Amino acid sequence: MRVLIVGAGIGGLTTALSLHAAGIDVDVVDSARELRPLGVGINLLPHATRELTDLGLADAVAGTALSAESFVHFDRHGNRVWGESRGLALGYSWPQYAVHRGELQMLLLAAVRERLGADAVRTGAAFVDFADGPDQVTARLRDQATGAEFTIAADALVGADGLHSAVRRRLHPGEGAPLWNGVRMWRGVTEADPFLDGRTVAIIGTRFVAKLVVYPISREADDRGRALLNWLGEVQLPADELTEAPDWNREGRVEDVLPHFADWRIGWLDVPGLISGARQILEYPMVDRDPLPFWSRGRVTLLGDAAHPMYPFGSNGGSQAILDARALAYELARAGSATAGLAAYEVVRREPVNAIVLANRSDRSDVIMGEVARRAPDGFDRTDEVLSADEIARLAGGYRSISHTDELTAGSPWTLPPRRGHLASA
Repeated sequence: MRVLIVGAGIGGLTTALSLHAAGIDVDVVDSARELRPLGVGINLLPHATRELTDLGLADAVAGTALSAESFVHFDRHGNRVWGESRGLALGYSWPQYAVHRGELQMLLLAAVRERLGADAVRTGAAFVDFADGPDQVTARLRDQATGAEFTIAADALVGADGLHSAVRRRLHPGEGAPLWNGVRMWRGVTEADPFLDGRTVAIIGTRFVAKLVVYPISREADDRGRALLNWLGEVQLPADELTEAPDWNREGRVEDVLPHFADWRIGWLDVPGLISGARQILEYPMVDRDPLPFWSRGRVTLLGDAAHPMYPFGSNGGSQAILDARALAYELARAGSATAGLAAYEVVRREPVNAIVLANRSDRSDVIMGEVARRAPDGFDRTDEVLSADEIARLAGGYRSISHTDELTAGSPWTLPPRRGHLASA
């Protein structure tokens, strides 16, 4: 069996490693002419860390990432509202990690090239179309340097090409643009002094006024006694209009984001300095897409953001792409055919992930934190002065529904079977 993966992001590269471990041949193409460590920080939930550990990447990840040990909501004055432990401290057998997205991608890319060969990933090759036949699927691609088109044949095609997936457009023509909820996001990375215990994911304020998420992402900075802080500012702007196509790499301006946070005074975090100190600011509208009725058709399927782009709540984006990758490789390895494997993968993954997409839209935490801001705009001394026990329980329950799993200590359900030769291709 040979599988063609379109997209060399976190999901696509994890898929390549997982398929290779199952003895399945892999080709990876990406439209970018050069893969560079772009982006800012992300979190890896414990079940995603478990899957990377199963791929033999535990030491590599631990060498660049930091464990996230607590997750805490604060009002805009820095008063603690609610929090809980994360990863090992919560009882999981694997850490929750905070890591620079680009560094994780480069780590995965290095592993793919080491295990599959230096030419395993072809860059500068944009997906154009596919033709699904009785024996193989043929992808048509365009060389970004010359404009020349060429084809690659495979037994299965995986669209792991992100929010603006060309493979998804082919499977679901006429879907339209991503759906925006009116929230503007600004993101950056700033080196600063560590805050609190140096392992906290802090969520401060509410997007209905202004919200900041901040956490450290670098083992190297931590070893020097410093913190490389990933920060995300969110503001709901009711009168705003979306005039641009969502682009994770769109340059933002400090003068657009800083006014929303310029008067914040938190004793343990210099918020204005954090924003002003970023070398680069990225601006992005918070978008997702409606859950799809199907991911797979014949020999073609979707994975990661191409299948289920979601709002960035609960640290699920990169984590769910990794789980997709592992499930896909497992089902292909044990199926009697490529089409059967893709169908089984969709059965296992589509509905659970669609449920997360919809749960993220409700975002009960911001609603409750909005009440905190309304009831105590100048701060408070005790949480029970502004929230009832039921409201605090609902705040905790909202995260439990999207970021927790009952598999605290169980091994991976997608541990690959021993290699058993090539499978049938039909």
